[in-house]
Amino acid sequence: MKIAVTGKGGVGKTTVSACLVHALVEMGYTVLAVDADPDANLAATLGYPDPEKITPLVDMKDLIEERTGAKKGSLGALFKLNPKVDDLPEKLWKAHGGIRLMVMGTVKKGGSGCVCPESVLLKAMVQHLLLARNEAIILDMEAGIEHLGRGTASAVDMLIIVVEPGKRSIETAYRIRELAGDLGLTNIALIANKVSSEEEKVFLDENLKGFEVMGFLPFSTKVMEGYRRDLVPWLSSEELYREVKRIAERLPERLRK
Repeated sequence: MKIAVTGKGGVGKTTVSACLVHALVEMGYTVLAVDADPDANLAATLGYPDPEKITPLVDMKDLIEERTGAKKGSLGALFKLNPKVDDLPEKLWKAHGGIRLMVMGTVKKGGSGCVCPESVLLKAMVQHLLLARNEAIILDMEAGIEHLGRGTASAVDMLIIVVEPGKRSIETAYRIRELAGDLGLTNIALIANKVSSEEEKVFLDENLKGFEVMGFLPFSTKVMEGYRRDLVPWLSSEELYREVKRIAERLPERLRK
């Protein structure tokens, strides 16, 4: 089960990703959570101690040079385009509460087409995780699908776009679907988050034509209050987590279709 979660910034996709990860662990799955968001908040959201001490893959200068043959940030230098990465997950992931987590980071350079040692290692790692690993993988992505190429997108079983009741969030969902289609990724579903009324459900239904909505998650101030107290979201809002777990329980059957 390889699932990528994306959506406009601020819609709560990391909260949704963390709850999906926890739900799958409760269901008995071996789960690898992958943080591919520039904000890198998944470790904290999953309740990892000292999340700020986890070094993202793209910031591991010595490893980047060892595997690619060039220093991080090198442009125009010769380096390996297919670095060895199959031995790295067990060395790099951090385990906590039955969850294994890898923090990828993002290449902070102008232009999405940067070909540099760190981007090559990052893409090779994502490709390996999606194509060669047997765990259930939840990939928490930035607002887009920058970490996926044509080869890796075909290995994603489902792309879940998190939306909230707002025009910009919905516009982002349509853009992401278009980009995913260009890569051949067509199994796409939505999770609507921060829904506070029946009127907002109707608004989403009317503006998301052609999308499958797997569930509506309630707006809850308890989640943000919980973050201020370092509580994980599934303990902060039982109502929200109950709905996410219901979605998680439907995933195996949904992916078999």
